[in-house]
Order: sequence, then C-alpha cells, then structure tokens
Amino acid sequence: MFDRIKELLGGKKEAPFTPLTELSKMAVDIHSHLIPGIDDGVKTIDDAIFILRQYEELGVKKVITSPHVVSDGYNNSTATILAGRDKVREAIKLNGINLEFDAVAEYYLDDSIYEKIEKKDLLTISDKNFVLVELSYLAKANNVSDLLYKLQVAGYRVILAHPERYPYYYEKDFDSYTSLKDRSVYFQINLMSLSGKYGKGARAVAEKLIDENMVDFVGTDLHSAKHMESIKECMKEKYLDKILNYPKLLNRTLV
Repeated sequence: MFDRIKELLGGKKEAPFTPLTELSKMAVDIHSHLIPGIDDGVKTIDDAIFILRQYEELGVKKVITSPHVVSDGYNNSTATILAGRDKVREAIKLNGINLEFDAVAEYYLDDSIYEKIEKKDLLTISDKNFVLVELSYLAKANNVSDLLYKLQVAGYRVILAHPERYPYYYEKDFDSYTSLKDRSVYFQINLMSLSGKYGKGARAVAEKLIDENMVDFVGTDLHSAKHMESIKECMKEKYLDKILNYPKLLNRTLV
C-alpha cells in the first residue's frame, strides 16, 4: 500500500531487496583488528582464527588487518605489526584456511605522524601506497589539513577510516566531506555503520556518502567475534548491497 501511494505521488517504487548471504563482492577487507594483544582487537590467536574462518565462509579472499597506532595509547611499530602478522599467517597455514592475510596500520593523525612521514615509516596497502588514517571522534584537530598535505606530498594516498563517525564533519553541513574529496582523500566506511551500530547520525551519513558516490572502500573495523555477528546483521541492509555493487569500489582491486 505504501509503495502504491508513493507511485501515485510521483515517487518510484523501491525494488525488492534480498539480504546478502556472502561478501565475495567486497573481496578484500582493509580495516580490522586481528593481531592478538597489540591493540583493542582480538585477544588470542584462537579468536583470530575463528574470525578468519568466518571470513572464508563469507567469500572474502583477503584480509588486510590494521592495528591502531596511537602515540599515547597503542604505540605499535612497523616491526611489532609485521611480527604479529607473521604469527597469524602461521596459524592460518596450520589451520588450513584458504585466505590471504596481510597487515598495515590504522594511524591516528597526531604529531607523531610527522616523524613517520619523514622516515617513510608507514605501512601501506599493497604497492598502491594507500595509507589508512583515523581522526579523533571528539573534536577536529587544528593540524589535520597540514598532516594530509604532508602525507600526500610524500607520495601517500590517504584513506580516511570511517568518515561517517566524525560528528564535527556532519553536524552542520556536508561541505567538509566535499572538501576532503576535492583534496583527493579516499573514504572507507564501516559496514556496521549501515545497521546503526554507531548511531543514527553515522548511519545517515554513510548512506548519503554512498548515494553521492563518495565511498571508495568498505571495511569491517572488526575487533572481536561478537562483531562478526554484527557484520552478518549488516548483510540484511540494502545499502550494503548498493555499495558492494558500486562499480568503482576499490576493495576488489587489491586481490
């Protein structure tokens, strides 16, 4: 009845949506926390293996995990991250999981980044020089523009993790997102934003970013086995189907 009323008023009837049963169209997850014990992600190798089996069953071909690097919190180094990656790789092999595993980092944009840029000490996604960064959820730092500029001048292609989760970018208007895109910043939204996991505001912004064709990557931002259940809930959302069918989604280029 509601669809019929919308048609009479000039609106388009929405096409029926069938919930997804797998994530093969995503192909590669570029954002997760699956190296045990080095940040707020999984605690044990068994937890990591359990989750990676779920990925395999869902048709994901590759996981590029991204532990936090925060100077006053999880102050991980390239060496600690790669050592942890190798331990997970060994466990994957021992458990017969058919899935490629790599690691980069989710770099918090604070002053410590300047030294990493100077030393070229940033883990990048494949050979495409993508670097994943995140911002404060509370307030926009004054030096964000300068940090983005320094990264790009150094040759890095900046992916902003979960832009839909920064209220100061969307509470007044949408122009901040347009400005970031004009500066060639790539956007990675979290799947769980599409089911309201991070609130109504984040969900609405994630959907608008998808509608405006501004999303370049998707990621799970998965921290635990509990989150895997939330990912499966997201598979009921039509906006996940929409973004996974977006022809310019870049996850698939990383296989």
